[in-house]
Amino acid sequence: MAILKILEFPDPRLRNVAQPVTEVDDSIRQLIDDMFETMYDAPGVGLAATQVNVHKRVVVIDTSEDKSEPLVFINPKIEILDETLFDYEEGCLSVPGFYEEVTRPRHVRVTALNRNGETFTIEPEGLLAVCIQHEADHLDGKLFVDYLSNMKRSRIRKKLEKQHKLAEK
Repeated sequence: MAILKILEFPDPRLRNVAQPVTEVDDSIRQLIDDMFETMYDAPGVGLAATQVNVHKRVVVIDTSEDKSEPLVFINPKIEILDETLFDYEEGCLSVPGFYEEVTRPRHVRVTALNRNGETFTIEPEGLLAVCIQHEADHLDGKLFVDYLSNMKRSRIRKKLEKQHKLAEK
């Protein structure tokens, strides 16, 4: 396994739309293993392949405290089950150090392939529903900062650009 480099906002590669996985093979399973290692090392609770500059529709999530509930979503499709919206403070490994309230549907249905290429469906609520929506957004080239006001997004962009410049020195 390997720890992959996580792209950081405003890197334009984060805006690429990921392509569907046509075959779940050993290379996809290796990507999944590397993504879990990267996510746990970061540390985070979710990671989309787009964030590690692989533009395939693959997401890994583990919202457990002890890293005991790894979930894989390949080609996830999300359906809103409850129009009730709720606010959740989101952060992102691609927007390090920033947390902001984002409003999303509370209850969704997700259909995807697992690491063995088998179709499954779940109907998460709360944190897991938020995580899946957040990571699926990455696959479509969208970041949680896109839900914020232009002013907040611009402030975050400027701070991260400054940090990136300082890190290059």
